[in-house]
Amino acid sequence: MDEPKGIVRLEQSVVNRIAAGEVIQRPANAIKEMIENSIDAGATTIQVSVKNGGIKMLLIQDNGSGISKEDLPIVCERFTTSKLKSFDDLSSINTYGFRGEALASISHIAHVTITSRTKNDKCAYKASYSDGKLVSTQKSSGPPEPKPCAGNRGTQIQVEDLFYNMVTRRNALKNPADEYHRIVDVVSKYAVHNTGIGFTLKKFGESVVDVRTLPDSSDIENIGAVFGQAIAKELLCVSCENTKLGMKMNGYITNPNYSVKKFQFLLFINHRLVDSTSLRKAIDTVYSAYLPKNTHPFIYMSLEIAPLNVDVNVHPTKHEVHFLHEALIVETIQKSIEDKLLGCNESRTYYTQTHLPGTSLLPVSLEEVSMTQSSSDEKTYAHQKIRTDSKEQTLHSFVVPKELNNSQSDKASSKSVSASCKKRKSTDSPQLSLSKKRKHHKPIHLTSVNNLIQEVKDKEHQELCSLFREHKFVGCVDQTRALVQYQTKLYLISLTKVTQELFYQLVLLDFANFKPLQLNPPASLYKLALVALDSPESGWTSESGSKESLAKYAVDFLSKKSDMLEDYFSMKIDENGCLVSLPILLELFTPDLDRLPMFILRLVTEVDWESEQQCFEGVAKEFSYFYCIKHDYFLVDSEEKNVEPSLAKVLPWRWIIEHVLFPSFRNDLVPSKALADDGSILQIADLRELYKVFERC
Repeated sequence: MDEPKGIVRLEQSVVNRIAAGEVIQRPANAIKEMIENSIDAGATTIQVSVKNGGIKMLLIQDNGSGISKEDLPIVCERFTTSKLKSFDDLSSINTYGFRGEALASISHIAHVTITSRTKNDKCAYKASYSDGKLVSTQKSSGPPEPKPCAGNRGTQIQVEDLFYNMVTRRNALKNPADEYHRIVDVVSKYAVHNTGIGFTLKKFGESVVDVRTLPDSSDIENIGAVFGQAIAKELLCVSCENTKLGMKMNGYITNPNYSVKKFQFLLFINHRLVDSTSLRKAIDTVYSAYLPKNTHPFIYMSLEIAPLNVDVNVHPTKHEVHFLHEALIVETIQKSIEDKLLGCNESRTYYTQTHLPGTSLLPVSLEEVSMTQSSSDEKTYAHQKIRTDSKEQTLHSFVVPKELNNSQSDKASSKSVSASCKKRKSTDSPQLSLSKKRKHHKPIHLTSVNNLIQEVKDKEHQELCSLFREHKFVGCVDQTRALVQYQTKLYLISLTKVTQELFYQLVLLDFANFKPLQLNPPASLYKLALVALDSPESGWTSESGSKESLAKYAVDFLSKKSDMLEDYFSMKIDENGCLVSLPILLELFTPDLDRLPMFILRLVTEVDWESEQQCFEGVAKEFSYFYCIKHDYFLVDSEEKNVEPSLAKVLPWRWIIEHVLFPSFRNDLVPSKALADDGSILQIADLRELYKVFERC
């Protein structure tokens, strides 16, 4: 027999690295630990920036109590904490962190830099760490110590090169986009639960914010801001309490009208983000009686249990906790949810499966096939008749719009514009799709533009193309949705995404051939940039620099590109840094100039100006985002837009949608496959199915 191998004591660095790998499994775990530390420090604002999915860099900044200079040397050592004194304290722990392993674990697998300032400090102190120890950032003979620097009250932690010394773990991580999605999930859940704290999450170096909540927002407002208003509108408040079990539950659940394919479950036990398989299954069982098969609800639940009944020290990442009377508590919550859902069963809304144009709701029978192949003299049944006469009335004929109550001068102007449009249609050459060349255009031989046009053609959806070419306009539902008929089916068109695709394609189609839309008076780029930076949408923070310097940079940057912008896009910028004109992408259509400041800022920050093709693509996308129809487009009067000629006041919004946008959809739009999947086009009725309902009545 072989001699037994001797037992050796592992080096401390190996022990620490193994422990760190258990606590920090991916970038999202590091963000979770640091967010919890910020909350424990009493922060009211927490800002998170991420680079390359968190693998390259994680940056979190708060305005909490901060870390004193005296504590900085040991803050990254293992088992150093301000929240636990003895083992007995675990039975009454109410804070997030308590073991003192979060920062220590991170420092063993990444390069950590902490900048912190307390309430009584005159300045901030900066310290760098490696393997839990304070290291010197400058060459000096003495021991390393925190260095004074400028900084706001609170703590900023910068984590770089995560898992740089654990190659296997780093290679096992999925792509940066997936890791960033996990970080968004963690920050979103904490943002919903912590109503007194404002959260911000964005990718490093970008102005667009992916998660933003305000410190004074309610639970429902946070859910709407993070997960969407579609969920917030369908929420029901639930609560229950059992003093014998020492538990109290509050939360929000979606009603039976809402369902998704993936169970969205936000569970906090004593304000700690955890998961409970038994509770998840119990809730899903209740909803199975209300929702379609393989669909699930959205649940946000805050459960408070007496600290004596909870063991929080059962998982390295604190993702799971154990608590007493689990079966009884789950049963109590399940019954509370079931009682709430029973009370809303009388106001159910049912939705049918959306079908793309050209597909049938039911399998076609042999009789129907033979009927379509029969001769024209055979009888055509009522449910097979297709309305195609353009002289028939639209839906608006049965409703008196508010625009008809305007003055006689507005009526006369509208009639004159309508007559001129009809005259133009009869004399001008018709508008053609991207697959054909336009007349009276100077030719463009740029390979980059031709490549972008070819990409549009490659993404064409044939069935949707037939719908837009052959549709019959029915009427407007509101300012962003319209009804059209295609064959025997009725479709609801959401105009935002469709017009965004239309204007993107028009920029490519009319490249370097735009007529100028004069701004009177010209708009100062500097003032526009300042207005954009004042908007929350810009994502501006004090770290980005002063607004005045950023606005000046935007003016200088665009002024250098002025010749190209004017030649290719009819976007003229004068020597004073003022915007003189914009391109006319569609006759009789004026963009909403209230969105002009953000358009100017996004041209500077969101467009890749180094590569020709990516530059043209980025500019075209920004124009499409600026020109597209949104819910507030028609709320702005033409006089407020300072645009000549002023048409928005003369033309009612229904007229613009029917006689300007939809004719362009018919002639210019090449609908992409994305429109078939994002809900922009929904089938809401089919004549054949309606006749079956009428026959049963």
